[in-house]
Amino acid sequence: MATTLPLIETPASACCSTLTGGVLDEDDAATLAKMFKALGDPTRVRLLSMIAAGEDSEACICDLTEPVGLSQPTVSHHMKLLTEAGLVTREQRGRWAYYRIVGDALESLGASLTGRRS
Repeated sequence: MATTLPLIETPASACCSTLTGGVLDEDDAATLAKMFKALGDPTRVRLLSMIAAGEDSEACICDLTEPVGLSQPTVSHHMKLLTEAGLVTREQRGRWAYYRIVGDALESLGASLTGRRS
């Protein structure tokens, strides 16, 4: 036997917020697209997570190659894309490159998905 449930009226904003909290301008959309594109590769997502988990959200390239099972030039290429997307910064210390998470960039990505734009 079928049961009919009553309809409860609620404002649309209570359940259906917009994805971004508003319309993005061209520059913001291009910046976010570049970041999301850089994160479109599972290896780059793993590398970013390893850096974020490091002390002070920082890691040396020398510590990133073995965990992902790729050569140093390949990891350097992935890191270059993450740097160009603005997700990490790179600092040369002697012969090693150190990468640090750009906190504002990750917050911007998260906010774009939750609708909490700053």
